[in-house]
Amino acid sequence: MRNTAAASLVFLGGFIIMVLEIIGARFLAKDFGSSFHVWVSQIGVVLIALALGYYLGGALADRWQRLRILIVLLVPAGLVQWLIPNCAVWLIDAIISRHPVDKPIPLLWQKLDPVLGSALIFLMPCVVLAMLSPYMIRLSTQSLAQVGRSSGFIIAASTVGSIAGVFVAGFVLIDQMKLSHIFRLMGVLTVLLGLLCVGLDPWLKPVGTWTGKEATR
Repeated sequence: MRNTAAASLVFLGGFIIMVLEIIGARFLAKDFGSSFHVWVSQIGVVLIALALGYYLGGALADRWQRLRILIVLLVPAGLVQWLIPNCAVWLIDAIISRHPVDKPIPLLWQKLDPVLGSALIFLMPCVVLAMLSPYMIRLSTQSLAQVGRSSGFIIAASTVGSIAGVFVAGFVLIDQMKLSHIFRLMGVLTVLLGLLCVGLDPWLKPVGTWTGKEATR
């Protein structure tokens, strides 16, 4: 039950991150164009978010070994996604309007403006969602001797969720729903993740302190 609960959470987290990445590139293309730079920006920002989330999630898991603490982060992240259709336009307009209308945009900013837009809109929720994997590894591992198996299982579950997110976003959601509705759906799922963290907290309580002796048992 411990591993199943942890795998379910990271699967859903990985799914949402990839949907945001794929749908986010389409969203940014409306203002920055469907260029190579937009895709590079979106992929790069999501990778930065993953790196930050993995580090912060690991640090948080060592400090507060209770799953329910994540609701404090996941609910705001879900609200940010819900508000993307309403508030992102202002952020992107601020980035674009700072360039003089009567002059061409410098090549450097043609490349970096999509990075700024992607970071302002998607960095925060993706960082929070990425924190799930190291947190689940810490809570689902019962002894030092099981670290490799537990971490491999959690990372695999998160990756499978990401794979599902790519195909569902690219083949289903983008054809069946408006972008604004997709963002709001991902926001609801992120809030649901926070509620699941509270509900599954009893199943994922820490089991004690690891010691070097456990590895030899």
